[in-house]
Amino acid sequence: MYHSSGNYEAFARPRKPAGVDDKAAWFVGAGLASLAGAAFLIRDGRMPGSRITILERLRLPGGALDGIKEPERGFVIRGGREMEDHFECLWDLFRSIPSLEIEGASVLDEFYWLNKDDPNFSLQRATVDRGQDARTDGLFGLSDKAQQDIIKVFLATRADMEGKRIDEVFGADFLASNFWLYWRTMFAFEEWHSALEMKLYLHRFIHHIGGLPDFSALKFTKYNQYESLTLPLYTWLLEQGVVFHFSTEVTDVDFDISAGRKQATRLHWIRDGAPGGVDLSADDLLFMTIGSLTENSDNGDHHTPARLNEGPAPAWDLWRRIAAKDPSFGRPDVFGAHIPQTKWESATVTTLDPRIPAYIQKIAKRDPFSGRVVTGGVVSVRDSSWLLSWTVNRQPHFKAQKPTEIVVWIYSLFVDVPGDYVRKPMQDCTGEEITKEWLYHLGVPADEIDELAATGARTVPCMMPYVTSFFMPRRAGDRPDVVPSGSVNFAFIGQFAETGRDCIFTTEYSVRTPMEAVYQLLDIERGVPEVFNSTYDVRTLLAATNRLRDGDEFRVPGGTLGRTLYRNKVESTEIGQLLQQFRLVE
Repeated sequence: MYHSSGNYEAFARPRKPAGVDDKAAWFVGAGLASLAGAAFLIRDGRMPGSRITILERLRLPGGALDGIKEPERGFVIRGGREMEDHFECLWDLFRSIPSLEIEGASVLDEFYWLNKDDPNFSLQRATVDRGQDARTDGLFGLSDKAQQDIIKVFLATRADMEGKRIDEVFGADFLASNFWLYWRTMFAFEEWHSALEMKLYLHRFIHHIGGLPDFSALKFTKYNQYESLTLPLYTWLLEQGVVFHFSTEVTDVDFDISAGRKQATRLHWIRDGAPGGVDLSADDLLFMTIGSLTENSDNGDHHTPARLNEGPAPAWDLWRRIAAKDPSFGRPDVFGAHIPQTKWESATVTTLDPRIPAYIQKIAKRDPFSGRVVTGGVVSVRDSSWLLSWTVNRQPHFKAQKPTEIVVWIYSLFVDVPGDYVRKPMQDCTGEEITKEWLYHLGVPADEIDELAATGARTVPCMMPYVTSFFMPRRAGDRPDVVPSGSVNFAFIGQFAETGRDCIFTTEYSVRTPMEAVYQLLDIERGVPEVFNSTYDVRTLLAATNRLRDGDEFRVPGGTLGRTLYRNKVESTEIGQLLQQFRLVE
């Protein structure tokens, strides 16, 4: 396997790999990583779909890429996915998956046209004082010291950042800045999370620094990600003959491990309460999703809090059993044994009363019933004790929505502290109480909040114990390589497999890891798309520098002599022109 960029490789069609007709494939989990891996086996590996089996403990596919209507509760979205132009593997996949909405178009075509016609950006990024503009004005507010912190982390080696927390490498000035408010609420970073992941994000998305304050960097699907992404991919796989077994919990994997060689030899599962399994030969390829950010998620309802489930976690326990068999299989407890640091809660609000959309429109400055972009991303409540953020995507967000309903997604990073209107922690709140807190920060008059929360909305809270587990401080080897050294027939995929090429908590990572796994195990003669190289583009770096300084130009030091030397030696060169183009020198 190798990585590549450019149209020559992007449009190439690999030849059928040798020996593929003798192989079969098994996937553990039916999240995006497994669905993508199966698609790459079929499209690029020419493996018949009937020789691919996907095992899933739940009753439907998609993993964290979800969205559902529960009859007794209402609409539920545990989280939302932010996407951008340069998710190279994701778009490589969905260019081949037919749209369910537009005949003759791919999912990528549909997505591309949607975001051309209705580009995303926010008109109100943050509020204070119960729905008032926080007046961040698109500025980062980074002091010289905070800018130095960013440069120091950006230039540090990965090894320098291993095992460190964000608040160990960034000072108080940075943590009080607008930049950190934008960043943490957009990506769900906490101060105790990994400085290494923070560094990787800075490099990965440096080309979008200018779009951070207003979300103009982002693109979203028409509906929730289950209906817009998971469902068309799942439908296509079924049409290709892929076999799905739901309500099937994989409990263990056996390996034959010797010097320089590792082979998966048996898969164990429980289906409908009965143990089962299958023996694996060297020609049986096994792709394992390990860990899970949505494991043990629990939904409450409008009158019942979501429960924090700290009990047995099947996805994590499976990884622990696998990891015990070889040091190269990772260290799951680095990520999955810190629930107080990895949990947060979301809630899905369905509005029933027309008074609530009016408050949404006042803040978003757009009509939520227009069918177009509404908030353009999360609106963060700067003075919220919970650090509550909320968003309204294009409506309807579910095809089954009534024309009078608006679906809102809320999440909070601090779920253990009392709210500002509801004087209790979010994790102890019913859907109705979460609605009260949200309405309070929307600016609804205090004497209307209780009645409107009781009758004007239906809210489903969702507690997720492991949702930011992949952000815990880590070191090399804590995540296993996608294809461990010596593997002849197995790979790890998903957010807890290590590629060394990209950053986690993206749909791109969930597609990149299985693409690398399939291309390696089948020796496919096409390059895996390289990560967009903006971090090596001097123009991107200069543009980001200008934005991080809020447009404040550098002063040439040395007085008259310094300015004369600059004009004579630099100003007329390519470097001088670039510095002027990006307004970095006065």
